[in-house]
Amino acid sequence: MKIDTIWQLILLLIQIESGGNDLAVGDNGKAFGCLQIHASYVEDINRIWNTDYKHTDAFNRDDAINMFMFYTAHYALKLEEETGRKATAEDLARIHNGGPDGWKKPSTLEYWKKVEALASQ
Repeated sequence: MKIDTIWQLILLLIQIESGGNDLAVGDNGKAFGCLQIHASYVEDINRIWNTDYKHTDAFNRDDAINMFMFYTAHYALKLEEETGRKATAEDLARIHNGGPDGWKKPSTLEYWKKVEALASQ
């Protein structure tokens, strides 16, 4: 199955990250919510977009999704400036998983394979 929309991607990531649990805590207590967002991710969003999210806001699904959108939008633009191409669902997933340059880190390829496998079920 091809991932055609950002919403399809987000739903897949929520399943991979937390199994749909909005109150999930992972990565030894460092990742919060349905999208398993780290404090540094939130700090980045607040710095770039002049927002005032708290790390605990990641426990609210709407806030977590909004944070994902802010984070990936910014770094997708950076990718587009660097490569001259539009960011793909793969790029966004790998940015979410691996940070600003996650789209080019070999370490995020396994994460993308999980997304693809879930999408094809």
